[in-house]
Amino acid sequence: MFDSLSDKLQGVFSGLRGKGKLTEADIDQAMRAIRLSLLEADVNMAVVKQFTKSIAERAKGSEVMNSLTPDQQVVKIVNEELTTLMGESNVGVPFAQRPPTIVLMAGLQGSGKTTCCAKLARYYQQQGRAPMMVACDVHRPAAAQQLAVLGEQIDVPVYREDGSDAVGIARRGVDEARSKMRDLIIVDTAGRTVLDEQMMDELVEIRNTVKPTAVLLVLDSMTGQTAVEVAQAFQEAVQFDGAVLTKLDGDARGGAALSVRATTGRPIYFVGTGEKVDALEPFHPDRMASRILGMGDVLSLIEKAQQTIEVEDPKALEKKILGGGMTLDDFGQQLAQIRKMGPIGQLLGMMPGVGKKLKDVEVDERQIDRVQAIISSMTPSERRRPEIINGSRRQRIAAGSGTSVQEVNQLLSQFKQMRKMMKRMGRGGLPQLFGT
Repeated sequence: MFDSLSDKLQGVFSGLRGKGKLTEADIDQAMRAIRLSLLEADVNMAVVKQFTKSIAERAKGSEVMNSLTPDQQVVKIVNEELTTLMGESNVGVPFAQRPPTIVLMAGLQGSGKTTCCAKLARYYQQQGRAPMMVACDVHRPAAAQQLAVLGEQIDVPVYREDGSDAVGIARRGVDEARSKMRDLIIVDTAGRTVLDEQMMDELVEIRNTVKPTAVLLVLDSMTGQTAVEVAQAFQEAVQFDGAVLTKLDGDARGGAALSVRATTGRPIYFVGTGEKVDALEPFHPDRMASRILGMGDVLSLIEKAQQTIEVEDPKALEKKILGGGMTLDDFGQQLAQIRKMGPIGQLLGMMPGVGKKLKDVEVDERQIDRVQAIISSMTPSERRRPEIINGSRRQRIAAGSGTSVQEVNQLLSQFKQMRKMMKRMGRGGLPQLFGT
């Protein structure tokens, strides 16, 4: 996510580092480099000009020019301006004072709109809402079937009909959801490969019929400036309330994320970070700015952990681990919890400084699968007391897990070292390791 832009901006800051005092020429040179980096990231030109102008004006003030750490002050200013550019704070979908809340989804074909409907339903289902989806894309073959399959995966009902009357389907679908007391109705609409008048007319008619609480525009972040042009066209036609950026996990440029709000005045509500139905995250401009500047995103990492990792008794687990009593059962369970949080590379990218250092290191997530297979091939007594695992047991475990005896030996050795290290840390005191 934003790897190329992040590297270039950090290169600009490295050029300022070590200078006892910055001159206006230094700042102008840095602004030219930042301007070029943003344009290469496919950020809108007008946005780039205003953005660098704001930074330059602040950087040439006494706050920076007279500072003992001018490079850090410039980074601080860029961070604040990036945050302002993207919206300053997270904005959530507005909910109706009296249920149901109706969310109308719009976007071009191929932007991931239908999948995004399911992701949004899943996100709010986990927040305690009772969503229902309405399939109104009558133009794309199998669109309604795709939504039905996704709905079945997440246990969310889907209203669908045969026929070509998208407006009628939308109206009857909303009525059906109301009768079933669903408090969130997500209406999927048709997309096209290009913007056309027929598409917009149908969308406007559906909007006027169901009177949504919010209209969400789904944009493919991989398309850069095209996404901004699409957003402007939809803004003129249907006045959308907020955007969802999909495929942000594969976007090396980031122009859409940095341009949408500035060009349309509408906030980004969510970002898609993967293909799975739970790969949807609220968009936090301040956190995204930190990630772009290589500062990590610890808050999002903590939130992921809190939402995913289940510990029945954190104090008991802390005592067990720091006392050297952690078993392979405990270890296997914690690995499974970490896997639920998402791709390891994505998690590393949220840690300050770690993402850049490990950028060229391939994280083999299959290794975790092999470790879990090895642990699963052990008997309960072997997982509780790994010291009883002798040569013949190791051969049996290797055969059962589809690994080698060497890999079993390596796991046992690493686990033994880890248990010793945690025990030493426990004796030395490690307060609040588990947030208890």
